[in-house]
Amino acid sequence: MLAEIAMPALSSTMKEGRLVEWLVSEGDAVSAGDPLATIESDKADMELESFEDGVLAKILVQEGEMAAVGRPIALTAESEAEVAAVVAAFEAASSSEASSEGAAAPASAPASAPASPTPSSAPAASSAPAPPSVPFESIFMPALSSTMTEGKVVSWEVSPGDPIATGDPLLTVESDKADMEVEHLGVDGFLAAVIVEADGTAQVGVPLAVIAENEADIPALQAYAESLAGAPAPAAAAPAPSIPAPSPPPATPSSTSPSPPPGARTVGGRTVASPLARKLAEERGVDLSLVSGSGPAGRVTVSDVEAFKSASPASPAAASSPGSSHVPAAGVVAATPSARAAAKKAKLDLSSLPGTGEFGRVTLRDVQLATGEASKFPPPAAAAGRAPLPSGTVPYSGMQRAVASNMEATLSVPVFRVSRLVNMDRFEALYARLKLKGVSLSALLTKAVAVAAERHPIMNSAHDAAVGGIKYNADINVANAVALEGGLITPVSKNANLRSVEDLAAEWKELISKAKTNTLRPDEYNSGTIAITNLGMFGVSDFDAVLPVGMGTILALGGTMDAVVPDPGAVLGLRKTRQMKVTATCDHRPIYGSDTAVFLKTLAKIIEDECETVL
Repeated sequence: MLAEIAMPALSSTMKEGRLVEWLVSEGDAVSAGDPLATIESDKADMELESFEDGVLAKILVQEGEMAAVGRPIALTAESEAEVAAVVAAFEAASSSEASSEGAAAPASAPASAPASPTPSSAPAASSAPAPPSVPFESIFMPALSSTMTEGKVVSWEVSPGDPIATGDPLLTVESDKADMEVEHLGVDGFLAAVIVEADGTAQVGVPLAVIAENEADIPALQAYAESLAGAPAPAAAAPAPSIPAPSPPPATPSSTSPSPPPGARTVGGRTVASPLARKLAEERGVDLSLVSGSGPAGRVTVSDVEAFKSASPASPAAASSPGSSHVPAAGVVAATPSARAAAKKAKLDLSSLPGTGEFGRVTLRDVQLATGEASKFPPPAAAAGRAPLPSGTVPYSGMQRAVASNMEATLSVPVFRVSRLVNMDRFEALYARLKLKGVSLSALLTKAVAVAAERHPIMNSAHDAAVGGIKYNADINVANAVALEGGLITPVSKNANLRSVEDLAAEWKELISKAKTNTLRPDEYNSGTIAITNLGMFGVSDFDAVLPVGMGTILALGGTMDAVVPDPGAVLGLRKTRQMKVTATCDHRPIYGSDTAVFLKTLAKIIEDECETVL
């Protein structure tokens, strides 16, 4: 299967990048998370990581060459056997496109402008609206991964007319797996106009907003943005029109700006921090310039913000106490950027609002309380009456679209199901002992399944369509399905058969935390070789699971229920026990019913009689 690696947008203003260095060669096997190349953008050099397993089939852009954002720079294949076919298919498609363009050129010569101009002809033949002769920057939809082609604007953190500085969060973009905050990396200015509103989708490289360097130029740029909103979207492979903008004047140090604490890294007077740290600081009203960073090169991390918050006085009055290192200038109201934007939209005077943030800063919640918006979301206990039922059609989120696509892909897989009851008395007793050490039931079941799969490698295999055979996996990576708000994801416990249950439990807590905040790395959710899905905590007795793409086995675990079973040694020949029903869904191409039956027998023996082997 052919997959193209496109030149990513490493910043919101990047239009093209230079291939500094390839870190792999043609024919090399790559895994999700492996660095592929070093890319130079208009801001910095960054490594491009692989988001899928496969083989680097062909390099299209050589070291030192430039490429527009969205242009393919390399090809990957699923396996080494597919490399030749992938390269041939790409070259055939390229020659077909070239011949089609050559045949269409004479026919379209009399026309005033070709329908799809190439980058070299764009300045003369483009039908895009002419930009105004004022200095400005466009914010483009970034590529959050090497395979992302479009994204959804979740929310704008600033409003038209708001001042913007380098490093300020502009918007949140949703891809198929994660939400990421996009920071402003250009010159200081003002958000002139938003082209793609919240909940709108756009192709990578399409303009999302326009930033003016001078506030007086906003009206002209708003008219230009309206014309862009109605213009056709540019081709993905063509670079965005180059808009000249004067170089920003050198930054002048402000005598009133507080100096960052020792160890904090600053760029142009801005404290460098991770997006999650910025978001947490915004929510808790913490001034990042006062936080000492412990990350690489003094970068402020989430733990730095939490430590600063816990060590700071709880009372807002601390802002005016003797020894405070942050005192707003006369006439300046301390407020977070989102609070300023919300207050401006609601036409509220910030000086009239009490600030509950650090050092008395006005936070977004302070503004929401003033406008009454916060009262729209009362605690469940305080909600009166019944909530209205949802109605109408709601578009899928990026994650929901990915899940739907994967479910459709499984329709062509011939599957079968086998179920077995497992006695859980000894296993539950073991869990009761280990629970005090922080070991979860999920970690115990993960280890039990991994040990059973180690004894029956066929259950850890998958169908390989490229060679028409069985793909055996050297590692046993157990994926556990986790339900999220509006989606589903499968965090992976790698090499689960070789690790202690305490190690698996500690890692699982971290994976769950990342899943809930949409911060899992691709290799932490797409590297599974055998899967588990558990609905037992909801009281479900048994169910069937849909086999994930690329795997051969998934186990559906029901709840543990009381049962009465025959026992010759008991009074009346019966005894009470606890049972769980396990249903395996398998790909019938590499795995047969007898394989599954023997595997479930082994799994039952481990849980019932050999549960100490999971320690």
